[in-house]
Amino acid sequence: MRVVVLTGAGISAESGVPTFRDSDGLWEGHRAEDVATPEAFEYQPAVVQRFYDARRAALADVEPNPAHLALARLERALGDDLLVVTQNVDDLHERAGSQHVLHMHGELLSALCVGCRARSRWTEDLGDHPPCPRCGSAELRPDIVWFGEVPYQMDRIVAALQRCDLFVSIGTSGAVYPAAGFVQSAVTYGARTLELNLLPSEGSHFFDESRRGPAGVLVPAWVDELLTTVR
Repeated sequence: MRVVVLTGAGISAESGVPTFRDSDGLWEGHRAEDVATPEAFEYQPAVVQRFYDARRAALADVEPNPAHLALARLERALGDDLLVVTQNVDDLHERAGSQHVLHMHGELLSALCVGCRARSRWTEDLGDHPPCPRCGSAELRPDIVWFGEVPYQMDRIVAALQRCDLFVSIGTSGAVYPAAGFVQSAVTYGARTLELNLLPSEGSHFFDESRRGPAGVLVPAWVDELLTTVR
């Protein structure tokens, strides 16, 4: 069985990771236009760097929860037949033990060089203009896909959706494209679809089945259920 799992902010929120976009539409008190667009970085780079430096540092205060751990357990059983596509920019999937993780919106623990486009593992602040490890240019920015930019590895994601037997969405709003359209693609290619969400998403009606509750409860139960069918 080939499985594609999409995870969103809801799974990390249960570990204490703040969701960027609050109910009032602000990103932790900032307008998206001020911290999450290429234009914001061009006009006020110091503000943008401070915002992401704080998010990066905050990762030290959170840990994977039972949902992350359950997906890692599923990967150990399915191997290459499981792909986790995450909209999250934290490293909680990896710390839980997952290896087949695709960060379509980038990663806090990575820096992107504006000059040479190299992506480098990064754990320190970027606000003091450190040099790029590859080219030496002091043009590093957060390796985050901002509004108006193309998510990473879309070709690989589409190929996985075309081949999968089951598509599962966990903790997503169903409002951010292109990820919100993955369920429709999976249905078109013949996959069964399942949503695991605390609340109904904007795309709940596209799924074959939707289950409501905390990810830390729903995901381990679903993994146990799935493993009984593939053993």
